[in-house]
Amino acid sequence: MDVLGEDAARRDALEAQARRVLGSAGYQRIETPAFESTELFVRTVGEVTDIVQKEMYTFADAGGRSLTLRPEGTAPVCRAYVEHGMHKLAQPVKLWYLSSFFRAEAPQKGRYRQFWQVGAENIGSASPEVDAELIVLLDELLEVLGVRDVELHLSSLGNPETRAEYRQELIDYLRRHADSVSSDVRGRIELNPLRAFDAKDPETIQTMRGAPKLVDHLSDEDAQHFGAVRALLDEVGITYRIDPTLVRGLDYYTRTVFEFKSAALGAQSTVGAGGRYDGLIEQIGGPDTPGCGWAAGVERMLLASGELPVAPMLVDLYVAMADEPAARRAFLLAREARRAGLKAQLDPSRRALRRQLTQADRIGARYVAIVGESDPTPLREMESGQQQELDLASVIPAILRGSRLS
Repeated sequence: MDVLGEDAARRDALEAQARRVLGSAGYQRIETPAFESTELFVRTVGEVTDIVQKEMYTFADAGGRSLTLRPEGTAPVCRAYVEHGMHKLAQPVKLWYLSSFFRAEAPQKGRYRQFWQVGAENIGSASPEVDAELIVLLDELLEVLGVRDVELHLSSLGNPETRAEYRQELIDYLRRHADSVSSDVRGRIELNPLRAFDAKDPETIQTMRGAPKLVDHLSDEDAQHFGAVRALLDEVGITYRIDPTLVRGLDYYTRTVFEFKSAALGAQSTVGAGGRYDGLIEQIGGPDTPGCGWAAGVERMLLASGELPVAPMLVDLYVAMADEPAARRAFLLAREARRAGLKAQLDPSRRALRRQLTQADRIGARYVAIVGESDPTPLREMESGQQQELDLASVIPAILRGSRLS
């Protein structure tokens, strides 16, 4: 997907809001490499997930090592946490990123092979306040971006032990109803039965309505954690829908999981999602460390936000050339203006002066300097139309003073 002109400006506005929302809560920017060891994703995302089996771009480098373009952001951030000894820092460590990711799937509206996500990770605390804070921050980001028709879906996956018991119960249910689910679901009953809840086949959807739900099999401790998260969301007035069919396409999630969906996106409705991953750091060789985070698609947020206000590009000085011999003087004036802190554009097109002035007006330049081969140099204030004849060295000081020309 190409990003051009106005689209780039909207992305800049989105990034500025993400930096403000997350920075105000103490999250610091992190960026990880575009590719990682393939083993990192196989171990963390899950060998039987669709991401690992179907969607990763994997290749061997010159040394024969298997590398993969990152399909998601949490595992790389956790790898960096371990590799750089962040467990020695004051906990929790709060990190955020805005990065590109890659998945081999059919491109469609809001879904691309290379896509961008804003993500936030809070590593080092098992407190339910962390889960609630992350949900609140994503809710605030979606609100300030004007993302429309948003609904929060919330659930809990419990701990690995209770999930293993539930998994067997779900497998037994699917075996009993194998004739009432799609062939795709039947083919992975043993490998990944939870994914049956994501099926789009009408008969499978109907069958899964009667399936046992993991949220009904939580341990007392997990149920208390989930209740605490919900109470905090209730306290700040964030509405949500308990969705017992909510499953995430990555194996590392535990306890709280959530998705923000927007009806403005149609079938591909998820704009952001995340959850808790308390065993992930230990799984990749670090100390036993809890964590929680989310990622939100930049393209999807922009699609669902409608007209995102974009601040106009400010141009203090537009340097026009009265004739071709003035090119060197115009070039130097533009350079010195930028060194003085002004936003200055040079017109190198050698087109007619009238067309240069039209372009200056189109981009909203405050001043236009019409540079000739020698002084005087006309400096025009575009709003008032007033113009003053100056020597070239006086142009920048006159703009910096900001006084009306007479």
